[in-house]
Amino acid sequence: MKFGGTAHRYGRDIDTDVIIPARYLNTSVPEELAKHCMEDLDAEFVSKIEFGDILVAEENFGCGSSREHAPISIKAAGVSVVIAKSFARIFYRNAINTGLPIMEAPEAVDGISDGDEVTVDADQGVIVNETTGATYRAQPFPPFIKEIIEKGGLIESVKERLTA
Repeated sequence: MKFGGTAHRYGRDIDTDVIIPARYLNTSVPEELAKHCMEDLDAEFVSKIEFGDILVAEENFGCGSSREHAPISIKAAGVSVVIAKSFARIFYRNAINTGLPIMEAPEAVDGISDGDEVTVDADQGVIVNETTGATYRAQPFPPFIKEIIEKGGLIESVKERLTA
């Protein structure tokens, strides 16, 4: 899996209430959630994102409540992959379950600035800051996680297995 786009950088402890504010949890429709993604942190987030862009964050991204709405809103907003120093454990699993690729890569986060062009080869675990030319390593996805993400999430992956 390969991704590429402009980096949008944020700080540490970005919680799920900031990713998708609770006042919008009256729907699970991805396109509706996407309209409000990150709006309490960055009111311009949705208008800045182009399909395929990359969200970069410091430690503990996705902390807070266990809502799946958070990774759904990020994915539906057009973000191709989230790179962070670390993820809250429940967000990490929810992201995989909803088909949102995420990668822990502290050195890459330190080397990527807002607006940098970044490419990611998740199969090889290589992140390249195309703006600076720097290359970073991350853990590639294990085959079972890669399969879940490629199928669009856990539910779609299981559906496909059951029909096979």
